[in-house]
Amino acid sequence: MRIVGGQQRMWISIACLILASVLAGVAKLASQDVQDRHTLKAPNGVSFSEFRGYARWQDVSVSTTATGVKAILGNRTIVKAYQAGIPANGQPFPDGSVIVKIEWNKAQNPVSPYFVEVPATLKSVSFIEKDSKRFPNTSGWGYAQFLYDPASKTFHPYGKDALFGKTVCYQCHTAVRNRDYIFTDYAPR
Repeated sequence: MRIVGGQQRMWISIACLILASVLAGVAKLASQDVQDRHTLKAPNGVSFSEFRGYARWQDVSVSTTATGVKAILGNRTIVKAYQAGIPANGQPFPDGSVIVKIEWNKAQNPVSPYFVEVPATLKSVSFIEKDSKRFPNTSGWGYAQFLYDPASKTFHPYGKDALFGKTVCYQCHTAVRNRDYIFTDYAPR
């Protein structure tokens, strides 16, 4: 059956609309190579969105592990508490105190004339927040860790269930109970 005249123009128009829709969909998928991390939640309910803007927070300290390097940043509340002498003065951090630890694999800086290690591939972003009402079973501290997959450029929450914050993170932090469960000192400047 041969399509002529107005019918032919109608089918061409429909085909063009379908093609345009497919191309728009492909373009949209291609542009979504970065995940919206603010939609993620740890199994205990601590969400990435609670820490918007953390990359601009003040540095508290840095640390290294056998394979990684961490930048430890704090919000205004915890930085003020540190500057007031907490935890060395025996006082607890106030509710609203938040620390973020950004960890990278470390590598030798190839352009430095001497040995120095620098951040390489992102490994994880971890949050610790003080909210006595929300986290009474962990001395007021809530924990979340989001592991980064460089191949897919996405994060996924660490932990199989809501107890990970208590059985993994808090369990470790009880070693510094007398410092209100925080290992990190405010580094001198």
